[in-house]
Amino acid sequence: MTDGASGLPRVFQLDGASLQAARGLVYDGDPDLAAADQRLLQDAGAARAVGPFSVVSKTCLPPSGDAHDYLSQGPYWWPDPDTEDGLPWVRRDGEANPDREVHDRHALAAMMSAVNTLSAAYYFTDHEDFAECAGLLLRTWFLDPQTRMNPHLQYAQGIPGRCDGRGIGIIDTAQIGFLVDSVSLLGESTAWTDSDQRLLTDWMSQFLEWLTGSAYGLEEKGQPNNHGTWYDVQVLSLALSTGRRDVAQDVADRATRRLESQIEPDGTQPLELARTRSLGYSVMNLTGLFDLADLCAHCGVDLWRHEGDGARSLRGALQWLVENAIDSAWTRPQIDPFDPAWWLPVLRRASQRFQDPVFAGRISRLPGLEDEAAERTHLLYHELAP
Repeated sequence: MTDGASGLPRVFQLDGASLQAARGLVYDGDPDLAAADQRLLQDAGAARAVGPFSVVSKTCLPPSGDAHDYLSQGPYWWPDPDTEDGLPWVRRDGEANPDREVHDRHALAAMMSAVNTLSAAYYFTDHEDFAECAGLLLRTWFLDPQTRMNPHLQYAQGIPGRCDGRGIGIIDTAQIGFLVDSVSLLGESTAWTDSDQRLLTDWMSQFLEWLTGSAYGLEEKGQPNNHGTWYDVQVLSLALSTGRRDVAQDVADRATRRLESQIEPDGTQPLELARTRSLGYSVMNLTGLFDLADLCAHCGVDLWRHEGDGARSLRGALQWLVENAIDSAWTRPQIDPFDPAWWLPVLRRASQRFQDPVFAGRISRLPGLEDEAAERTHLLYHELAP
């Protein structure tokens, strides 16, 4: 889909003008983007071979008995070793139970990842086969009556012996906003029709109604940490894409309060630093706040440059993380290895949005990046000339 007469892709978290400029450079054979373009084509080739995925493929039915209902398990919950049947399960923060992947969470993540890759590859190449594969994945998960997911998360992140689902399970669909942008990159492809788009918009509208009207949705809305951030991102993305400007404006108008409640004057995010994966959660929450800032811009709210009491700001939060995790060794709990690639979209987007190359310049200091020039972020967050 394009945004009216401008011809820009109708995206909300990404920047349409930046994407269009990068696409033109790729078509012109720009050597600075050649490696990223080649890697994207390789990734898309692999993505063509996966799926399609469906919620009806799981082997265990949710409590409703309807295989079309999404089902997942709380990631940090384990059988109690002190009870005969292991019930009720007990929490071990940050220690992911591998059994959590037996239901729908892994399939959902794999579907979204593949669609994101295939849609980007189509946008930068116009190769219809990539759009065809993306369309099949989308129709199977969201549209086909035999395989589609019902538009709710009533049974997300359940805990054996404790509950069938939880409000915090809504974070399972945290990346649905980026998926909305990816679908828009399919543009005028014949593989993704107006009818497909109408049906997907209807699904998204129903899901939005569930998010904003269910008990679990209202519970997640009130979460003070990354869960609340990603709830807002989902609601605002879906509201903008489905034409619910009233809902979108409501989220945008309270976004400054969300930011100020999570970021301290010194730039720290206390609720994320309290976790056993403190760096991972801090970067994840800041990524969500960045998404929220891009979405708020469509509602006339400048979250990127907002400063609350004591100069609480996105820039301050990023600067603190850069100083304490890139410029120096991280000294707080991080029980799992931190993937340095998680920094790339944060640093590139900050460089683009703040018009400050110092952030992208920090990428050269990240350890363990094999071929930074081939990273997709060069295409997605291309910096426009001043």
